[in-house]
Amino acid sequence: MKLCFDRRLCQSGLLVLVSVLCACSGLDKASRQLTHVVTPYKIDIVQGNFVSREQAAALTLGMKRNQVRDILGTPLLASVFHADRWDYVFTFKRQGSEPQSRKVTVFFEGDVLMRVDADALPSEAEFVTSLDSGRVSGPVPVLEMPAAKLQPKVKPVVPSNAAPLPALPSSYPPLEPGEY
Repeated sequence: MKLCFDRRLCQSGLLVLVSVLCACSGLDKASRQLTHVVTPYKIDIVQGNFVSREQAAALTLGMKRNQVRDILGTPLLASVFHADRWDYVFTFKRQGSEPQSRKVTVFFEGDVLMRVDADALPSEAEFVTSLDSGRVSGPVPVLEMPAAKLQPKVKPVVPSNAAPLPALPSSYPPLEPGEY
């Protein structure tokens, strides 16, 4: 009799174990499907120096280094080993779209701009448009408080027998003796 009871216990334990394993495999499929539907928010990553088509067009051969820096900004890469070369690298990564990457390299001889190598550059307007693309914006909420809501709801209670506040002095004594 005792052996039969143990066998039933073993059979029910085995049944529970098989059920749990089946449930886990089904849960795994469901969780994989859920991860394809629900994705975490990833921020836009902008790195480097954005150089527009207008900025590149403002460069002329023979300019001084400080003039180039005024137009393009401080280079992202200025190597000690390549003192006559500045690299302006720009990358932009946004969830759901291909990363953008652009590079502009300016070469100097001494203090004079000699050559500019650049990828295809967008205009400033095209770049701003690409930043706003794919964004869903709803109606802009009203940001003004109506006058009715600015009024206090409860008026302060001042007892009728309260003493009036003392008048403030017209001048105060000096902080340190001898100061005037």
